[in-house]
Amino acid sequence: MQTLIINIKELLQVRETSINKVSGSDMAVLPTIKNAFLLIKDETIAAFGSMEDCPKLNPDNTIDAKGKIVLPSWCDSHTHIVYAGNREQEFVDRINGLSYEEIANRGGGILNSAKRLNEATEAEIYDQSKKRLEEVIQLGTGAIEIKSGYGLTVEGELKMLRVIKKLAQDYPVAIKSTFLGAHAFPMEYKENHSAYLDLIINEMLPKIVEENLADYIDAFLETGYFSVAETERIMEAGKHYGLPAKIHVNQFTAINGIEACVKHKALSVDHLEIVTDADIEALKNSETMPVALPSCSFFISIPYTPARQMMNAGLPLALATDFNPGTTPSGNMNFVVATACIKMKMTPEEAINAATINGAYAMGLSATHGSITVGKKANLIITKPLHSFYEIPYAFGSNPIEQVWLNGKAIQ
Repeated sequence: MQTLIINIKELLQVRETSINKVSGSDMAVLPTIKNAFLLIKDETIAAFGSMEDCPKLNPDNTIDAKGKIVLPSWCDSHTHIVYAGNREQEFVDRINGLSYEEIANRGGGILNSAKRLNEATEAEIYDQSKKRLEEVIQLGTGAIEIKSGYGLTVEGELKMLRVIKKLAQDYPVAIKSTFLGAHAFPMEYKENHSAYLDLIINEMLPKIVEENLADYIDAFLETGYFSVAETERIMEAGKHYGLPAKIHVNQFTAINGIEACVKHKALSVDHLEIVTDADIEALKNSETMPVALPSCSFFISIPYTPARQMMNAGLPLALATDFNPGTTPSGNMNFVVATACIKMKMTPEEAINAATINGAYAMGLSATHGSITVGKKANLIITKPLHSFYEIPYAFGSNPIEQVWLNGKAIQ
């Protein structure tokens, strides 16, 4: 099956040879071809270039993309879209002046979601979660990481991870699964952290590995949640079972967690709303991808990740949604890219690099996703007619997408 897209106004993120990520000043460079063609064969990208060089073909399908931008689908490397119910009351509580910590201390936050999750059946959770997944696909996401972490019990975590596995089987989007049992301490373990860590490591992990339910392991490394030492225990256990770490860190405080994550070769460190010079030094020359979650900062009014400071230091940066019921009830990567430009002062080129190639790296998908490269999955966004790709972040409240393609097939 061959599809030829012709007369593309501008084809973005073209890479003749596959690269893993872009860093520092290279993030400002987004390779593009104007007046381009793109050839899809079966599920993959077969060729691309200028219309002047378009081969004479007799494809099964031809699409005229005159006036339209084509780019790789978004790679959202940090979400919590498998959950039960919502936390809209906490949204109102924050408007009325309560902080994240105050809401959590009243039994809200993660523990609120855990209660709802454990009361719901696996089928109910699947039905709610698939709607969210379908929505983000329509918004251009072609690869997504989904975390557990709202079970906080053996059965609850397994239930979530089984739902993630079923979603991966039922939908064409690339899905990576992350075990986040270390999301918060259940009430019964508030004074006995070691016992809950034992439960994660000795009971949850072996069952998760036995059923092949996770690709990565995570922890909420933060003051009042999991300490550096406790998170290191989680990362070590993950390594033992072949699960690399992707860690929540520096959302509210900096407690030398990033240095520990780099030491343990974490694939990514996510949030980073608070970043010190020491944190930046720790990340230099590492294989760990920093991931910013600007729509979380937007929604709960906390600082934004200091993108410019990090890129000026030569670091890479990825962007993701953090789609979850409490602090970011949105999986719209178009809004994430726009917010990164508006609030973090990233250029459109930098933001698109962060949301495609670097997002793919942050979930181990660099070889197959994140750029227009021959042999990679034909996961694409075809926009509506636009003046330029700058209009994607500029018109932040509009949906720029006309079609989404996954694995060489149009899904809308």
